[in-house]
Amino acid sequence: MVPKCRSVGARRRGRVQSTLSLSRVWATRRSIRASESPELCLHPAACSLLTGSCHSDSMAAARAEAKEHENSHNNCLIRLANPHVAAMKEDILYHFNLSTSTCDFPAKFGDVKFVCVGGSPTRMKKFIRYIAVELGLDHPGEEYPNICVGTDRFAMYKVGPVLSVSHGMGVPSIAIMLHELIKLLYHAKCSNVSVIRIGTSGGIGLEPGSVVITQQAVDACFKPEFEQIVLGKRVVRNTDMDEQLVQELMQCSADLKEFPTVVGKTICSLDFYEGQGRLDGAICFYTEKDKQAYLQAAQAAGVRNIEMESSVFASMCRTCGLRAAVVCVTYLDRLKGDQITSPHEVLAEYEQRPQRLVSHFIKKSLGKV
Repeated sequence: MVPKCRSVGARRRGRVQSTLSLSRVWATRRSIRASESPELCLHPAACSLLTGSCHSDSMAAARAEAKEHENSHNNCLIRLANPHVAAMKEDILYHFNLSTSTCDFPAKFGDVKFVCVGGSPTRMKKFIRYIAVELGLDHPGEEYPNICVGTDRFAMYKVGPVLSVSHGMGVPSIAIMLHELIKLLYHAKCSNVSVIRIGTSGGIGLEPGSVVITQQAVDACFKPEFEQIVLGKRVVRNTDMDEQLVQELMQCSADLKEFPTVVGKTICSLDFYEGQGRLDGAICFYTEKDKQAYLQAAQAAGVRNIEMESSVFASMCRTCGLRAAVVCVTYLDRLKGDQITSPHEVLAEYEQRPQRLVSHFIKKSLGKV
């Protein structure tokens, strides 16, 4: 039975202080920075340095083993790109209504291997029910309570090794969720986690109902980067998805043979209307010809769909060493129109396609196919 977390305001028990001081964490990160890359998944000994669980005498050995095992994902703990967290006596995940002082994160979340995120709370609750049935973990009358009860910002559900979380709409919303999700996985001492966004999008040159597995997120100018302003300075981060995970998901689609699936680039727009070249918003100072020229240029650049979260999702997961992928169905071909006109029942079936693909991937990964 999954342990329950008390509310953030409940009395704290079993507070454990970090064994590493903030200065030591900074020194640890500097010592491995030369060999660290966004795709690197460190060996357990090296990973433990970033979780504050390894004695400083092991640092030299850990660096040597990290190089030897840099392409291995076995037993790799989640790492944070923030040394301050390890020195905190309590970490409050405000938008999840969870705290390290009132929740036993390893007991509740330590077995998580797959995190699926999507915009709508309703969609993510449907997904957890669906994956429970697919994994044989569903029982008559089984309820899947919202772990984030007490807040209306996000919803979170869990069954077995699968966590299902809503992220709202757009870069700011998903970024807030990801900060707290990644810290949740870190505090739970999770390892070998794959994070997959399942959602909807507008296609470019694809039939409605096609599924796009994002290879690389690009901005509105087709550049593969995510720009963040930090302390008044422009910080640019990489937006590549995990290549191996993309290939595994594409193979799962080939296994299913249920719907057309492509791998391509995805524009992450900051807006649903002008940012995506729509003509049907409240403001528009361009023509159909302008729109077509832009979308055709995007298609020529390898872009296959447009959505609103992929760039920050890719950059944050990559920075923290998480395998990440985005799987979105297309509701329409933007070269042929702006408004979504398909019947509700058709859109509902389209929406299930990424879920079926990701479900197959999870079952295959667990040896249940």
